[in-house]
Amino acid sequence: MSQQLARRAPGDTLRKLNPRRITSRFTRTEVRQGKTHTAIVMPWLFLAIPLALLLTFTYIPVGNMIWYSFTSWDGLDQNKEVVGFDNFLRIFTQPQYWQVFAVSLYYFAASFLQMALALYFATILSFKTRFRSLFKGILFFPYLINAVAIAFIFLFFFRPGGTLDAVLGFLGMGGLSTQWLGNPEVVNYSLAGVAIWRYIGLNFVLFLGAIQSIPGELYEAADLDGANKWHQFRYIIAPGIQRIISLSFILAIAGSLSAFELPFIITGGANGSTTFVIQTIQTAFVFRKVGLASAMAVILLIIVLLVTWIQRKVVPDEKVTLSS
Repeated sequence: MSQQLARRAPGDTLRKLNPRRITSRFTRTEVRQGKTHTAIVMPWLFLAIPLALLLTFTYIPVGNMIWYSFTSWDGLDQNKEVVGFDNFLRIFTQPQYWQVFAVSLYYFAASFLQMALALYFATILSFKTRFRSLFKGILFFPYLINAVAIAFIFLFFFRPGGTLDAVLGFLGMGGLSTQWLGNPEVVNYSLAGVAIWRYIGLNFVLFLGAIQSIPGELYEAADLDGANKWHQFRYIIAPGIQRIISLSFILAIAGSLSAFELPFIITGGANGSTTFVIQTIQTAFVFRKVGLASAMAVILLIIVLLVTWIQRKVVPDEKVTLSS
Protein backbone atom coordinates (compact mmCIF):
# COMPACT_ATOMS: atom_id res chain seq x y z
CA MET A 1 0.00 0.00 0.00
CA SER A 2 2.80 2.41 0.90
CA GLN A 3 4.53 1.63 -2.42
CA GLN A 4 1.34 2.44 -4.38
CA LEU A 5 0.98 5.74 -2.56
CA ALA A 6 4.59 6.49 -3.28
CA ARG A 7 4.17 5.85 -7.02
CA ARG A 8 1.31 8.34 -7.28
CA ALA A 9 2.19 11.74 -8.65
CA PRO A 10 2.25 14.48 -6.09
CA GLY A 11 -1.07 16.26 -5.78
CA ASP A 12 -3.20 13.55 -7.48
CA THR A 13 -5.30 13.04 -4.43
CA LEU A 14 -5.77 16.77 -3.97
CA ARG A 15 -6.80 17.23 -7.59
CA LYS A 16 -9.34 14.47 -7.32
CA LEU A 17 -10.81 16.13 -4.29
CA ASN A 18 -10.61 19.61 -5.79
CA PRO A 19 -13.88 21.38 -4.81
CA ARG A 20 -13.80 23.53 -7.93
CA ARG A 21 -13.92 20.48 -10.21
CA ILE A 22 -16.75 18.96 -8.19
CA THR A 23 -18.67 22.23 -8.23
CA SER A 24 -18.20 22.74 -12.00
CA ARG A 25 -19.39 19.19 -12.67
CA PHE A 26 -22.60 19.74 -10.72
CA THR A 27 -23.04 23.12 -12.38
CA ARG A 28 -22.90 21.62 -15.87
CA THR A 29 -25.45 19.01 -14.86
CA GLU A 30 -27.78 21.66 -13.49
CA VAL A 31 -27.38 23.74 -16.65
CA ARG A 32 -28.30 20.77 -18.84
CA GLN A 33 -31.32 20.01 -16.70
CA GLY A 34 -32.33 23.67 -16.77
CA LYS A 35 -32.09 23.77 -20.56
CA THR A 36 -34.21 20.62 -20.84
CA HIS A 37 -36.81 22.07 -18.50
CA THR A 38 -36.86 25.34 -20.45
CA ALA A 39 -37.20 23.49 -23.76
CA ILE A 40 -40.27 21.73 -22.40
CA VAL A 41 -41.93 24.71 -20.74
CA MET A 42 -41.16 27.48 -23.24
CA PRO A 43 -43.37 26.20 -26.13
CA TRP A 44 -46.35 25.95 -23.77
CA LEU A 45 -45.77 29.52 -22.65
CA PHE A 46 -46.03 30.69 -26.26
CA LEU A 47 -49.09 28.49 -26.84
CA ALA A 48 -50.90 29.56 -23.67
CA ILE A 49 -52.63 32.62 -25.13
CA PRO A 50 -53.64 30.99 -28.48
CA LEU A 51 -54.96 27.92 -26.64
CA ALA A 52 -56.89 30.11 -24.22
CA LEU A 53 -58.47 32.02 -27.10
CA LEU A 54 -59.22 28.78 -28.94
CA LEU A 55 -60.93 27.28 -25.91
CA THR A 56 -62.83 30.49 -25.10
CA PHE A 57 -64.14 31.28 -28.58
CA THR A 58 -64.32 27.83 -30.22
CA TYR A 59 -64.52 24.74 -28.07
CA ILE A 60 -66.51 26.13 -25.14
CA PRO A 61 -69.16 27.68 -27.48
CA VAL A 62 -69.36 24.41 -29.42
CA GLY A 63 -69.85 22.53 -26.16
CA ASN A 64 -72.62 24.95 -25.14
CA MET A 65 -74.24 24.54 -28.56
CA ILE A 66 -74.29 20.77 -28.19
CA TRP A 67 -75.84 21.14 -24.74
CA TYR A 68 -78.49 23.57 -26.04
CA SER A 69 -79.41 21.12 -28.82
CA PHE A 70 -80.85 18.76 -26.20
CA THR A 71 -83.03 21.48 -24.65
CA SER A 72 -86.04 23.55 -25.63
CA TRP A 73 -84.37 26.84 -24.69
CA ASP A 74 -85.81 29.99 -26.26
CA GLY A 75 -82.68 32.09 -25.75
CA LEU A 76 -84.13 34.21 -22.90
CA ASP A 77 -85.44 31.92 -20.18
CA GLN A 78 -82.94 31.00 -17.49
CA ASN A 79 -84.39 27.52 -17.23
CA LYS A 80 -83.46 25.09 -19.97
CA GLU A 81 -85.80 22.13 -20.19
CA VAL A 82 -84.06 18.98 -21.41
CA VAL A 83 -85.96 17.31 -24.26
CA GLY A 84 -83.42 14.70 -25.33
CA PHE A 85 -83.33 13.94 -29.05
CA ASP A 86 -86.70 15.56 -29.80
CA ASN A 87 -85.07 18.46 -31.67
CA PHE A 88 -83.14 16.09 -33.94
CA LEU A 89 -86.24 13.99 -34.63
CA ARG A 90 -88.16 17.14 -35.47
CA ILE A 91 -85.55 18.24 -37.99
CA PHE A 92 -85.58 14.94 -39.87
CA THR A 93 -89.37 14.44 -39.76
CA GLN A 94 -90.46 17.95 -40.82
CA PRO A 95 -89.51 18.71 -44.45
CA GLN A 96 -89.14 22.48 -44.04
CA TYR A 97 -86.00 21.95 -41.98
CA TRP A 98 -84.04 19.57 -44.20
CA GLN A 99 -85.34 20.35 -47.70
CA VAL A 100 -83.28 23.54 -47.72
CA PHE A 101 -80.20 21.34 -48.16
CA ALA A 102 -81.21 21.15 -51.83
CA VAL A 103 -80.21 24.80 -52.20
CA SER A 104 -76.67 23.87 -51.14
CA LEU A 105 -76.37 21.71 -54.27
CA TYR A 106 -76.26 24.86 -56.42
CA TYR A 107 -73.32 26.22 -54.43
CA PHE A 108 -71.69 22.78 -54.37
CA ALA A 109 -71.77 22.53 -58.17
CA ALA A 110 -70.61 26.13 -58.48
CA SER A 111 -67.63 25.41 -56.22
CA PHE A 112 -66.32 22.78 -58.66
CA LEU A 113 -66.62 25.22 -61.55
CA GLN A 114 -64.87 27.80 -59.42
CA MET A 115 -62.02 25.39 -58.60
CA ALA A 116 -61.63 24.47 -62.26
CA LEU A 117 -61.43 28.12 -63.32
CA ALA A 118 -59.03 28.98 -60.51
CA LEU A 119 -56.76 26.07 -61.43
CA TYR A 120 -56.89 27.02 -65.10
CA PHE A 121 -55.90 30.64 -64.50
CA ALA A 122 -53.29 29.68 -61.89
CA THR A 123 -51.65 27.29 -64.34
CA ILE A 124 -51.56 29.85 -67.14
CA LEU A 125 -50.33 32.72 -64.98
CA SER A 126 -47.65 30.61 -63.31
CA PHE A 127 -45.73 30.70 -66.61
CA LYS A 128 -44.47 33.74 -68.46
CA THR A 129 -47.53 35.60 -69.69
CA ARG A 130 -47.96 39.21 -70.70
CA PHE A 131 -49.64 41.37 -68.04
CA ARG A 132 -49.79 38.40 -65.67
CA SER A 133 -49.38 40.67 -62.62
CA LEU A 134 -52.41 42.66 -63.76
CA PHE A 135 -54.49 39.52 -64.26
CA LYS A 136 -53.44 38.21 -60.84
CA GLY A 137 -54.71 41.39 -59.24
CA ILE A 138 -57.98 41.28 -61.20
CA LEU A 139 -58.66 37.69 -60.15
CA PHE A 140 -57.83 38.21 -56.48
CA PHE A 141 -59.49 41.62 -56.10
CA PRO A 142 -63.10 40.33 -55.57
CA TYR A 143 -61.99 38.34 -52.53
CA LEU A 144 -60.77 41.55 -50.89
CA ILE A 145 -64.15 43.28 -51.18
CA ASN A 146 -66.54 43.10 -48.26
CA ALA A 147 -69.45 40.69 -48.77
CA VAL A 148 -72.01 43.40 -48.00
CA ALA A 149 -70.57 45.64 -50.72
CA ILE A 150 -70.62 42.74 -53.19
CA ALA A 151 -74.24 42.01 -52.32
CA PHE A 152 -75.30 45.60 -53.06
CA ILE A 153 -73.28 45.61 -56.29
CA PHE A 154 -75.12 42.56 -57.58
CA LEU A 155 -78.48 43.86 -56.41
CA PHE A 156 -78.08 46.58 -59.06
CA PHE A 157 -76.48 44.11 -61.45
CA PHE A 158 -79.45 41.70 -61.41
CA ARG A 159 -82.35 44.10 -61.03
CA PRO A 160 -84.78 44.45 -63.98
CA GLY A 161 -83.27 46.86 -66.48
CA GLY A 162 -79.98 46.75 -64.62
CA THR A 163 -76.45 46.07 -65.80
CA LEU A 164 -76.98 42.46 -66.84
CA ASP A 165 -80.14 43.22 -68.83
CA ALA A 166 -78.41 46.17 -70.49
CA VAL A 167 -75.44 44.00 -71.55
CA LEU A 168 -77.76 41.28 -72.89
CA GLY A 169 -79.72 43.88 -74.85
CA PHE A 170 -76.52 45.32 -76.30
CA LEU A 171 -75.50 41.83 -77.45
CA GLY A 172 -78.91 41.24 -79.02
CA MET A 173 -79.99 38.71 -76.38
CA GLY A 174 -82.59 40.82 -74.64
CA GLY A 175 -85.05 37.93 -74.82
CA LEU A 176 -83.04 36.14 -72.14
CA SER A 177 -83.79 38.86 -69.59
CA THR A 178 -85.81 37.66 -66.64
CA GLN A 179 -86.32 38.24 -62.95
CA TRP A 180 -82.84 37.09 -61.99
CA LEU A 181 -83.59 37.37 -58.27
CA GLY A 182 -87.36 37.09 -58.36
CA ASN A 183 -87.73 33.90 -60.37
CA PRO A 184 -87.43 30.80 -58.09
CA GLU A 185 -86.10 28.78 -61.04
CA VAL A 186 -83.24 31.20 -61.69
CA VAL A 187 -82.40 32.87 -58.37
CA ASN A 188 -80.10 30.13 -57.08
CA TYR A 189 -78.14 30.07 -60.34
CA SER A 190 -77.66 33.82 -60.03
CA LEU A 191 -76.48 33.61 -56.43
CA ALA A 192 -74.18 30.69 -57.21
CA GLY A 193 -72.62 32.77 -59.99
CA VAL A 194 -71.97 35.57 -57.53
CA ALA A 195 -70.30 33.07 -55.19
CA ILE A 196 -67.98 31.94 -58.02
CA TRP A 197 -66.92 35.52 -58.71
CA ARG A 198 -66.54 36.25 -54.98
CA TYR A 199 -64.34 33.30 -53.97
CA ILE A 200 -62.39 32.40 -57.10
CA GLY A 201 -59.50 34.60 -55.89
CA LEU A 202 -58.93 32.47 -52.79
CA ASN A 203 -58.51 29.21 -54.70
CA PHE A 204 -56.51 31.02 -57.37
CA VAL A 205 -53.94 32.22 -54.83
CA LEU A 206 -53.72 28.77 -53.20
CA PHE A 207 -53.17 27.04 -56.53
CA LEU A 208 -50.74 29.68 -57.78
CA GLY A 209 -48.57 29.46 -54.68
CA ALA A 210 -48.50 25.67 -54.86
CA ILE A 211 -47.59 25.64 -58.55
CA GLN A 212 -44.80 28.17 -58.12
CA SER A 213 -43.29 26.03 -55.35
CA ILE A 214 -42.60 23.23 -57.85
CA PRO A 215 -38.90 23.25 -58.88
CA GLY A 216 -38.33 24.80 -62.30
CA GLU A 217 -35.85 22.04 -63.21
CA LEU A 218 -38.76 19.67 -63.65
CA TYR A 219 -40.26 21.80 -66.40
CA GLU A 220 -36.87 22.06 -68.11
CA ALA A 221 -36.46 18.29 -68.00
CA ALA A 222 -39.99 17.86 -69.37
CA ASP A 223 -39.21 20.24 -72.25
CA LEU A 224 -36.11 18.25 -73.10
CA ASP A 225 -38.18 15.07 -73.14
CA GLY A 226 -40.66 16.67 -75.54
CA ALA A 227 -43.57 17.01 -73.10
CA ASN A 228 -46.22 19.57 -74.04
CA LYS A 229 -48.09 21.84 -71.63
CA TRP A 230 -50.85 19.28 -71.04
CA HIS A 231 -48.31 16.61 -70.10
CA GLN A 232 -46.58 19.05 -67.76
CA PHE A 233 -49.89 19.80 -66.08
CA ARG A 234 -50.89 16.14 -65.81
CA TYR A 235 -47.61 14.66 -64.60
CA ILE A 236 -45.96 17.58 -62.79
CA ILE A 237 -48.46 20.22 -61.68
CA ALA A 238 -51.42 18.02 -60.71
CA PRO A 239 -49.40 15.60 -58.53
CA GLY A 240 -47.40 18.47 -57.06
CA ILE A 241 -50.46 20.38 -55.81
CA GLN A 242 -52.53 17.36 -54.79
CA ARG A 243 -52.72 18.45 -51.15
CA ILE A 244 -53.89 21.95 -52.08
CA ILE A 245 -56.58 20.48 -54.34
CA SER A 246 -57.70 18.29 -51.45
CA LEU A 247 -57.82 21.31 -49.14
CA SER A 248 -59.84 23.30 -51.69
CA PHE A 249 -62.26 20.41 -52.00
CA ILE A 250 -62.86 20.39 -48.25
CA LEU A 251 -63.34 24.17 -48.23
CA ALA A 252 -65.78 23.85 -51.14
CA ILE A 253 -67.93 21.35 -49.26
CA ALA A 254 -67.93 23.39 -46.07
CA GLY A 255 -68.64 26.60 -47.98
CA SER A 256 -71.51 25.17 -49.99
CA LEU A 257 -73.22 23.77 -46.89
CA SER A 258 -72.71 26.97 -44.87
CA ALA A 259 -73.59 29.55 -47.55
CA PHE A 260 -75.10 32.54 -45.76
CA GLU A 261 -73.79 36.05 -46.49
CA LEU A 262 -74.71 36.55 -50.14
CA PRO A 263 -78.20 34.97 -50.18
CA PHE A 264 -79.11 36.56 -46.86
CA ILE A 265 -78.14 40.08 -47.93
CA ILE A 266 -79.29 39.91 -51.55
CA THR A 267 -82.61 38.07 -51.22
CA GLY A 268 -83.07 37.44 -47.50
CA GLY A 269 -83.81 33.83 -48.37
CA ALA A 270 -86.84 34.72 -50.48
CA ASN A 271 -88.00 32.96 -53.67
CA GLY A 272 -86.56 29.60 -52.69
CA SER A 273 -83.04 30.84 -51.91
CA THR A 274 -83.09 29.94 -48.21
CA THR A 275 -80.02 27.98 -47.23
CA PHE A 276 -79.64 25.75 -44.20
CA VAL A 277 -77.72 28.43 -42.29
CA ILE A 278 -80.38 31.06 -43.03
CA GLN A 279 -83.02 28.61 -41.83
CA THR A 280 -81.00 28.08 -38.65
CA ILE A 281 -80.64 31.82 -38.00
CA GLN A 282 -84.36 32.39 -38.54
CA THR A 283 -85.23 29.51 -36.24
CA ALA A 284 -83.03 30.91 -33.47
CA PHE A 285 -83.66 34.67 -33.66
CA VAL A 286 -87.02 35.04 -35.41
CA PHE A 287 -88.95 32.10 -33.96
CA ARG A 288 -86.86 32.03 -30.74
CA LYS A 289 -86.14 28.31 -30.83
CA VAL A 290 -82.50 28.32 -29.85
CA GLY A 291 -82.53 24.68 -28.84
CA LEU A 292 -83.86 23.57 -32.21
CA ALA A 293 -81.47 25.88 -34.05
CA SER A 294 -78.55 24.46 -32.04
CA ALA A 295 -79.57 20.97 -33.12
CA MET A 296 -79.55 22.15 -36.74
CA ALA A 297 -76.06 23.58 -36.26
CA VAL A 298 -74.87 20.30 -34.71
CA ILE A 299 -76.21 18.37 -37.70
CA LEU A 300 -74.40 20.71 -40.08
CA LEU A 301 -71.16 20.24 -38.12
CA ILE A 302 -71.53 16.45 -38.20
CA ILE A 303 -72.18 16.48 -41.95
CA VAL A 304 -69.07 18.60 -42.65
CA LEU A 305 -66.91 16.38 -40.44
CA LEU A 306 -68.33 13.22 -42.01
CA VAL A 307 -67.78 14.41 -45.57
CA THR A 308 -64.25 15.51 -44.67
CA TRP A 309 -63.51 12.09 -43.16
CA ILE A 310 -64.85 10.32 -46.25
CA GLN A 311 -62.78 12.55 -48.49
CA ARG A 312 -59.67 11.77 -46.44
CA LYS A 313 -60.33 8.05 -46.80
CA VAL A 314 -61.11 8.14 -50.52
CA VAL A 315 -58.32 10.57 -51.43
CA PRO A 316 -55.70 10.28 -48.67
CA ASP A 317 -52.89 12.75 -48.38
CA GLU A 318 -49.76 11.10 -49.68
CA LYS A 319 -46.26 12.45 -49.70
CA VAL A 320 -45.55 13.42 -53.28
CA THR A 321 -41.94 13.36 -54.40
CA LEU A 322 -41.24 14.87 -57.79
CA SER A 323 -37.95 14.07 -59.44
CA SER A 324 -36.56 14.66 -62.84
